[in-house]
Amino acid sequence: MVNCRLLLPIILLGTVVFGQNHFELNDASKNYNVKIDIKTCENNECTGKSIIELFDKKTSKKFQTLTSDDLNFYLNEDQKPTANIIQLYNEQSPLIFDDFNFDGTEDIAIRNGNESGYGGPSYDVYVFNITKKQFVPSEELTVLAHENLGMFNTDADRKRLITYSKSGCCWHITTEYSVLPQRGLFKVYELEEDATGGEKVIVTKREFIDDKWITNIKTYPINEYYKN
Repeated sequence: MVNCRLLLPIILLGTVVFGQNHFELNDASKNYNVKIDIKTCENNECTGKSIIELFDKKTSKKFQTLTSDDLNFYLNEDQKPTANIIQLYNEQSPLIFDDFNFDGTEDIAIRNGNESGYGGPSYDVYVFNITKKQFVPSEELTVLAHENLGMFNTDADRKRLITYSKSGCCWHITTEYSVLPQRGLFKVYELEEDATGGEKVIVTKREFIDDKWITNIKTYPINEYYKN
């Protein structure tokens, strides 16, 4: 026969530990309050399987539940995860809310491990589907957030998505994409900076203009190009 007095402290302890890994974010999104439950937190770093619940700010009702196999984030000075920070070689938040496909609705990217370039953060990207009235996975945008240096940037004014990639210390490329309705991503610009020669930088710009690629190549002394 099981002694219930022995089980009670174990159950309560489990509840306390789980509660320590629960976070609420009310300023991350314009439309949703967020609750996060994550498996492990230690020394201000949280990792592992996570449940992300979105609540409609107008009705306070649960809108949708999403998951991540490895959310991975550091706690800020308020002992909470940040949101919407994308720094190329520094912090990238576990949750990014933005309009990624420029259709006027808010989308979400959720960090899932470190599978982008050089072991950087990778993201699963969801776009809001007006017909289904929920977030649905975007394979194209998720690939974009796995194959480059972390999460892409969004230029709302020009309606461009911007990615960064590199090889070693001395070769970098910046790529810009337009999002075409019903057609998906379309690459429209590349800036390649090649300093592998050591003394000079070969800068190649490629732009898609009037249905064709225009290429411009210039060479700069390395000290002049990177002086700032």
